Amino acid sequence: MKRVLPFVLLLACSAPAFGQTVDSQGAQQLSDNLAHYFGKKPFDIGFVKVSVEGDAYKLAFDFKPLAEMLATQQAFKFDLTPYAMLVKPRQDARWDVSMEVSPKGSFDFVGPEGPQHVDVSISDHKFNGVYDPDLAAFASANVSIGGMTMAIRETKQQANVSIGSGTATLASTKSANGGIDFTASEKLANFVETVKVNDPEKGLSLPLAVKAPELSVDATGKGLRTKALLDLFAFIAATDDEAKLKANEVEFKSLLTAALPLWERIDGTYGFKDFEVESPVGKFGAAQLSTSVGMDGIAKDGKINYAIKASGLTVPQQMLPSWSVALLPTDLDLNFGGANIDLDSMARKTIETLDFSKDPPLPADFGDEISADFLAKTPKFVLGHSTVKNGDIEVAMEGEMTFPGKKPDANVTIDVTGYDTIVASLQEAAKTDPQASQAFTGALAIKGFAKALPDGRIEWVINAKHDGSVTVNGAMLKGPDPVVEDGQDASPGEGNSGGAGAKLQP
Repeated sequence: MKRVLPFVLLLACSAPAFGQTVDSQGAQQLSDNLAHYFGKKPFDIGFVKVSVEGDAYKLAFDFKPLAEMLATQQAFKFDLTPYAMLVKPRQDARWDVSMEVSPKGSFDFVGPEGPQHVDVSISDHKFNGVYDPDLAAFASANVSIGGMTMAIRETKQQANVSIGSGTATLASTKSANGGIDFTASEKLANFVETVKVNDPEKGLSLPLAVKAPELSVDATGKGLRTKALLDLFAFIAATDDEAKLKANEVEFKSLLTAALPLWERIDGTYGFKDFEVESPVGKFGAAQLSTSVGMDGIAKDGKINYAIKASGLTVPQQMLPSWSVALLPTDLDLNFGGANIDLDSMARKTIETLDFSKDPPLPADFGDEISADFLAKTPKFVLGHSTVKNGDIEVAMEGEMTFPGKKPDANVTIDVTGYDTIVASLQEAAKTDPQASQAFTGALAIKGFAKALPDGRIEWVINAKHDGSVTVNGAMLKGPDPVVEDGQDASPGEGNSGGAGAKLQP
């Protein structure tokens, strides 16, 4: 809240600053600009106050009146120390924004598992940025903190999080196709999270500790529609009752449409260095661990991608059969997501159908209708080129799945390098371990379906069709499901869009 709220409020500082004299009239103008986007209520209750301080405007935030107002409406209480920032007009029509605070606060609310209490403290927080009204965003910003602690208390669980010093940067430029392009990065030191679970009903009583000497966050965005979103915020702030919404339905729909596609593309990555998890069964770790997500905006042919990458993986060996340790993966590169995702048609049809003179504003069967439209565009689940490695052993896979007739067609290709090494290890272990003997038998059976490639790899191309049939390397492993007598299911093979498996990258 400490970071997001001032950032959003400053998006509204859109009045030209060129040659402006800092005085009480300018403070009132800035207040009016903010109220235009977020309503007068924050100012009326004393949550936000704008005043003159030297050659800048002071934006002071007092959370007490906001907390009192919310406490009367719902089971949510919080207490945050007040803080302020300075906003100074520049000669180039932009604004210098600065802040130095060390906020503390607490939150109380009722969650799914009962009452929860959260304490948060951030030390030596500094923010310096240049806000550009033409971008409706910060052209540049630098943030630093001395450290942060957070304690969470629930009925059956306690958690403590601490972070050392950290820095962050942000830069934005005008996008060629509208909106802004931005890059952001953050580095934090000495991340530690400890969790204690005590749930006798489920038989759980254990401590966990997650540690990493370095945590990094990187994000990029293209075409973020900041100005259109501001216009939408302004409309919502001014439309405080149902009658106004009905009277201005056309404008609301126009603003929603103008904000599409929200953004062209946003990508972000969390990365940990020397990641460790200490548990009652031992220590899990990774020299490098990262998770990434990227998504298109509301597009006709959108994509969403996830990735999990890890190197130097370790697990407690005492919890595993000794023969399995040499076969455990040490490196992962997993990539998956979706394609052919048409959210644009869905969003535009929803906006067009909205009718606030009716209750509900959308027809009862509208959800089923747009869901059918969405599936008719053949969205795909995509398994991108992914690998699992251990020394000379590598398992690579990729494929895709579609849902014709609400039943899946899946094509997956799996390649293995070093399969004979796996079989030899299992064969040796099978002499003394029944589990290894079973695994060895299974490994031989699976190899019987494989295709040998010229470079020594072996491959399985698996096709599972919506008629229920499954083939491996062209050989039928399972035939089509029987046709239902009432004719509700398609005949075997009808409408099949399967085919050759996706070819792996070299």
